[in-house]
Amino acid sequence: MTELANRVRSLVRDVPDFPKKGIVFKDITPVLRDGATFDRVIGAMEAYGRKRGADLVAGIESRGFIFGAALAARLEVGFAPIRKLGKLPWKTVRQSYDLEYGKDTLEIHKDAVGKRRRVLVVDDVLATGGTLAGSCRLVERVGGVVAGCICLMELSFLNGLKKLKSRDFYSIVRY
Repeated sequence: MTELANRVRSLVRDVPDFPKKGIVFKDITPVLRDGATFDRVIGAMEAYGRKRGADLVAGIESRGFIFGAALAARLEVGFAPIRKLGKLPWKTVRQSYDLEYGKDTLEIHKDAVGKRRRVLVVDDVLATGGTLAGSCRLVERVGGVVAGCICLMELSFLNGLKKLKSRDFYSIVRY
């Protein structure tokens, strides 16, 4: 896995002062542009998903959709979008969560998961952990069992794993 992590690391672009001054944004678009690397990333995520016995993938808006939909297709399972408040058209369940400077709310369709289905929750990056932890709670509130959490990268210096507590977590790259 080290070779893949090194390849991803070499492609991720640092963008200083985005979206605001003092933040160094990790831009994943060069990884997405490199078809062979993107395929290997999805393959690594697939291996993890198979070990976890997943039968559904939930992707977090918006970059989690990219990895989650590709992963669901590879695993031949369904995909459930987790979206920001007000973006889903049918009956939803909401989950608020803490951000570094405030709160936000995510939604999922009430019927997106089903009872006791094993769900992989996917996003692009684990930073402070609020979004991923809130998404896990949301999956459980609609009857699912979180089989594991997957991100392309983890920003370990932000201690996001603490918010996931004992949940199983996998990432390709750790900063």
